[in-house]
Amino acid sequence: MSGNTAESGFTPRRLVIVGCRGRMGTLLSARWSAAGHTVAGLDLPLTDEAFAEALPGADAVFLCIPAGAMAEVLPHLVPHLDGRQILADITSVKMQPLGQMERAYAGPVVGTHPLFGPKPQPSDLRVCITPGAAATDTHIGLVEGLFKDMGCSTFRSTAEAHDSAAASIQGLNFISSLAYFATLAEHEELLPFITPSFRRRLEASRKLLTEDAPLFEWLFEANPMSQESIRQYRSFLNVAAGGDVNVLVQRAQWWWKEAR
Repeated sequence: MSGNTAESGFTPRRLVIVGCRGRMGTLLSARWSAAGHTVAGLDLPLTDEAFAEALPGADAVFLCIPAGAMAEVLPHLVPHLDGRQILADITSVKMQPLGQMERAYAGPVVGTHPLFGPKPQPSDLRVCITPGAAATDTHIGLVEGLFKDMGCSTFRSTAEAHDSAAASIQGLNFISSLAYFATLAEHEELLPFITPSFRRRLEASRKLLTEDAPLFEWLFEANPMSQESIRQYRSFLNVAAGGDVNVLVQRAQWWWKEAR
């Protein structure tokens, strides 16, 4: 990151972050400010007056709010946009929020998904960009540039391809862990047999299935690709039930080949 606005190729932007007090909103606000951009933050209560004051003159408006809040927020926000400003989001599911933004706003819409949490490691700073139909290369490039200014790398995808991947990487991890521990729950007789590997898996899943469970439950239900990922997973469980475990072992070892 650089706060040097005279640096070659750097253009300072005026940004508005809706949901600036959330964990991701706080992170993005701090990093874009440190990079030299002007950042205005909005948070609850999101009044028409607050939108009218903050949105005029902004280059881009980022919705750092739960995807489930889009339908409530957009009707109050959109009337204060001039049709040239970029409307973006950072949600972990893309088809539904992108559709909602495009139906509400005729201007450029660019979906984004930072593939990291509010306390990322430098190696985690990747962002998926899912452009809307009205977004030009200039709009997309501006959003990509913003993330690059804060040290991220970006790649482009369609909303459909993103949600298919998210259903496999995030959704299936949540559901498979959930089903595993739900299967073993309330069996006190298992406790004396717990092994170190089980404890490691238990601890790795603690945050996912306690603190983050409501979020991942909503994301699973909001992602139209979730059911297909479950059907694929179930087909491999059927292979194991048929006794062909070695087939699954050989397939799973793809992840540890040198090419990965």
